[in-house]
Amino acid sequence: MEILVTNNPLVKTKYDNDFMIEFVETDLPGVLIHARDLIHKGHKLLTHPLSGSVKPNENYYKTVMISGKANETDFQSVQVIGDCIITTNKFPPRQFPEQYLYDMQVVDLSLIDSAVK
Repeated sequence: MEILVTNNPLVKTKYDNDFMIEFVETDLPGVLIHARDLIHKGHKLLTHPLSGSVKPNENYYKTVMISGKANETDFQSVQVIGDCIITTNKFPPRQFPEQYLYDMQVVDLSLIDSAVK
């Protein structure tokens, strides 16, 4: 069973019975770092962490799918997640008004929905 690393409560609620959920209460860079740590343990990246046309500082929420079973280190996954963390850190963090947070959750959910299909 695949793992969804997410800080999005909508993803956690929708996919809690279908995937292993690594729910982390952090910002987008924190989600990527958590996914990177699992990838270093041998999990493989299954979705691109910066998918969609949303810049890293335009959405607080992020969901990344990785393999459920850890094997040998997949160096392509290590490279991609590392590059995504570097890219994300190039964008200054932003504070978002509370009324936008739900919409951001919906955008992230729709991105992972399309990957799951």
